[in-house]
Amino acid sequence: MKFGKEFTSQMVHEWQEAYMDYNYLKNLLKDILNFKKKNASLSEIADTPEGSLKRRISMYRAFSGLQSRYTSFKGNNNSNNHEDEVILVNTVQQEGPHQTMFLMSSEQGGEYEMVFFKRLDDEFNKVVTFYKKKVGQVKDEADELSKQMDALIALRIMVDKPSIDMHSAQGMDPASVVPLHLTSQLRSHMEVIQEVEMSSEEIVEDESTSGKRGTTKMNPMGFRPAPVEILDNVKINIEPATPMSTLKNVIKSAKSDLSFSRQELRKAEEQIRMAFVEFYQKLRLLKNYSFLNVLAFSKIMKKYDKITSRKASKSYLEMIDKSYLGSSDEVAKLIERVEVTFIKHFVNGNRRKGMKFLRPQAKRDTHRVTFFMGMFSGCSIALVAAIAVAIHAGNLLEHKDRGQYMDNIFPLYSLFGYIVLHMLMYAGNVYYWKRFRVNYPFIFGFKQGTALGYRQVLLLASGLSLLALAAALSHLDMDMDPKTRKFETLIELIPLALVIVLTLIIFCPLNIIYRSSRFFLLRTAWHCLCAPLYKVTLPDFILADQLTSQVQAIRSLQFYVCYYVWGNFRTRSNECLKSNVYQILYIVVAIIPFWSRFIQCLRRLFEERDSMQGLNSLKYFSTIVALVMRTLYSQKGGTFWRVMAASTSGVTTVANTYWDLVIDWGLLQRNSKNPWLRDKLLVPHKIVYFVAIVLDIILRLVWMQLVLDIKQLSFLHEKAFLAVVACLEILRRGIWNFFRLENEHLNNVGKYRAFKSVPLPFNYDEDKSH
Repeated sequence: MKFGKEFTSQMVHEWQEAYMDYNYLKNLLKDILNFKKKNASLSEIADTPEGSLKRRISMYRAFSGLQSRYTSFKGNNNSNNHEDEVILVNTVQQEGPHQTMFLMSSEQGGEYEMVFFKRLDDEFNKVVTFYKKKVGQVKDEADELSKQMDALIALRIMVDKPSIDMHSAQGMDPASVVPLHLTSQLRSHMEVIQEVEMSSEEIVEDESTSGKRGTTKMNPMGFRPAPVEILDNVKINIEPATPMSTLKNVIKSAKSDLSFSRQELRKAEEQIRMAFVEFYQKLRLLKNYSFLNVLAFSKIMKKYDKITSRKASKSYLEMIDKSYLGSSDEVAKLIERVEVTFIKHFVNGNRRKGMKFLRPQAKRDTHRVTFFMGMFSGCSIALVAAIAVAIHAGNLLEHKDRGQYMDNIFPLYSLFGYIVLHMLMYAGNVYYWKRFRVNYPFIFGFKQGTALGYRQVLLLASGLSLLALAAALSHLDMDMDPKTRKFETLIELIPLALVIVLTLIIFCPLNIIYRSSRFFLLRTAWHCLCAPLYKVTLPDFILADQLTSQVQAIRSLQFYVCYYVWGNFRTRSNECLKSNVYQILYIVVAIIPFWSRFIQCLRRLFEERDSMQGLNSLKYFSTIVALVMRTLYSQKGGTFWRVMAASTSGVTTVANTYWDLVIDWGLLQRNSKNPWLRDKLLVPHKIVYFVAIVLDIILRLVWMQLVLDIKQLSFLHEKAFLAVVACLEILRRGIWNFFRLENEHLNNVGKYRAFKSVPLPFNYDEDKSH
């Protein structure tokens, strides 16, 4: 792989504007090369006779000897170096922009090289400025984490109350001291956590930071005072873990005093541990940023030397090595310190376990995943063909009981079709997000190394489709037993058994079938159901948006309950639609996802004071009204309900379409560099965006057919037509997902936001602490 591609592939994409523009500098070098080639060809044509004569004469020149030639070369080394000097590199400047003076500007083509060094300096100054800024930020974060650790250790002391022999503390007050190095004799008498041990490296650090401390006589047991008094100036700020705790938190106060409970300690430790892991990842990427840019400058200068046959790279690279970018070791020291602190305080000194937390390994795509994905997909295609052949051979489309089958059995299996189709769309999204370098694991907040790739998603989708299609093929019989006038019980229970199996897999606590992703999905779904009792995060409202496109799937689950509990599944009959309770629930279950989004927007409106969230809540409320009116029209009919359904649906369709294109996708900007799109686009072909805009508008209008009663296809049953409309909405949502996350990713890039902010548990009262 060429360095340019490798350089791009290893970038922190959210920082891409802050990296050295390697491709642009390489193009400037190409201009220099083209100029030299052009001049070289002209001079070769003009000087051919004289040049050939010189070459012939040189063949007869006296031989000066190998040794003397070498001596002469050594003797003129300094003069040659002086003659070869083409740039004047400033000494390292801690402040102010760096400038390089090109000394050969009077030569032919020197203006090209002047432009190159001017742009090279601009890129270097940009990189150094960004790096200094980021290092300053991580140093501030390190100070904040240090204060958090002080509070955490003090809280541990107050909660665990370690019993110690205070006589060995040289008469210090028991309330103001705590052992930081516990001997084996003390460990047998106390319940104490190893996080408050004082290791030898802490003593070394103290000696290096304070000249006096190195000579201070340590007490025999290695004790030193522990600042437990800082808890007087600290308030707890732990995100509520349950809806009840959220309500209590709202009633009491957003930030309460410490209660010194073990649960409080556990939550604080968990939050600080997450903060350390995130901080460590930031440090590693910052270190990699410095390394990559230094390497890029080295590569580009060597290319310059090769093209121009000069020797400018050595002096320029020496300047880079002495600069803040090349010489600063603050990030490396912070990395080492974070490793030591994390291993000692959060994994009981187990380095292997600690590094597993700090540097989680990304999942590798195995041949096993690809093999089973291919096998399941092939079997699913074969089953689709088998179902088509069975329907044609049995002439089932013309069967007298076709209507009964479509009303009772088809909705049961359509549920799996909706789920599989949504998973296939998500797999396609993941593939293209990865291809266009959209950082979807960061945006969704997945733990590092746990995000599923498109192959894993396709494996799950193909496995579920295989089970559902095999069950549907075995359930195609439309003829009941003429004696009992009932269908076979086991076959009729197959769809219910599939739902139970799928539910057990989702809730399975064992570490199988991507447990981390399953629990992430369950946790996010729970947050959606309990809105607004949880703080709204991007995964929460993204999942709620997905559920708004699965209304028919949610109604299919409702039908499962009615069909198998109150219906007579042995005779394939039900009276669900005749029940007033069912009809009311038919509306209620459909509006749950929209209501969840409505409440989420209201919470964000009050928390973030963002007026756009208020408008977004109105959009979802209008959708709820339109959904209710459309459902009432389908149940009751009549001109009044049809007018109400059509008018409310028209309003919400226009509002939702505008929001999709302008707000969620960031498109239709008149003054953009890309007319009617946006300034930055990840997909190189602009036609893709215009096609997506048209498709979104068309697919938004498809379900209006249900209101306007446009004549549907004659060969499609009503249930099948509803399924087709539902599938088109899932396709629209899949398209929406890609451009929604692309826009979110570009917003993160614009703000250089490559890391999630982890809330810290302790808030210091600055007034009391001073």
